[in-house]
Amino acid sequence: MTRMTHDEARARGAEWARAWNARDIEAVLAHFVDDVTFLSPVAADVVGTPELRGKAALRAYWERALSGIQRLHFTVERALWDPEAQELVVLYLAELDDRRMRACERMKLDAEGRVTFAEALYGARSLAPVP
Repeated sequence: MTRMTHDEARARGAEWARAWNARDIEAVLAHFVDDVTFLSPVAADVVGTPELRGKAALRAYWERALSGIQRLHFTVERALWDPEAQELVVLYLAELDDRRMRACERMKLDAEGRVTFAEALYGARSLAPVP
């Protein structure tokens, strides 16, 4: 069972955002198990399926998605850890080119703290400031 304090969850969320903001896919993938399952409605648009299995499929999706984005910046609003479910949720503001939206990543962790399952959830797109 993974144990994580509130401060550790916040640090993990901040590390995740730093890797994305640097477009360092390998740093993001370093936290995932080889046979991870990832769900995303955006993946369906980019690669034709909302469900990806394995690091190779996830890497290919992220590389393709990033190739169409000039500017990317994630700002973590909060990271929430559920010890019973062994889930980390990172709630963040996503700025992709001229689009802004709230989003969250829900990540199930194994005993070593690696992501075995993840789901990306997106809010409505907006150009207005997000409260």
